[in-house]
Amino acid sequence: MAKWTPKHEAPEPLEGPVVATVVGGTILWFVLFVAQIPFYSWFEDRDLMWWVWTCLAGAGLGLIGIWYVRGREAAIKRTRAAEATSAADGGAAADNGAAADNGAAADNGAAAGDNGGGAATGEGK
Repeated sequence: MAKWTPKHEAPEPLEGPVVATVVGGTILWFVLFVAQIPFYSWFEDRDLMWWVWTCLAGAGLGLIGIWYVRGREAAIKRTRAAEATSAADGGAAADNGAAADNGAAADNGAAAGDNGGGAATGEGK
C-alpha cells in the first residue's frame, strides 16, 4: 500500500467568536450545576453524584478557558497591530532583525535565500 501524501495544502483555520463561545459554555456548565443542587440527595441516593461534579468541573475549566482565549485574542490583536505598523513604515522591518528580499517581513527570523532551517514566507510580497 502506498504512503498517503496530501495533494494540496490544508486551509487556514476558521476564526470565530471564540471568547463568546467559551464564556457561553462556561455559563451553561455553571447553570447546569446550580440546577442540580436542589436534587443533590436524589443524585446521591442513585450514586449519580458524578453528574453534579462534572458540571462543576466544566464551569471551573471554563474559567481557565476564558482566561486562555482572552489572552490569545489579545496576542492576535497585538500581532496584527504590529504588522500594520510595520507595513505603514514601508515594510522594511523584518521579524527578529533578519533581512528579507523586497522589504517583506521574514518569518522565523530567516532571510529569503537562507536554507539553514527557517523559511521565509511570501505574505509580504
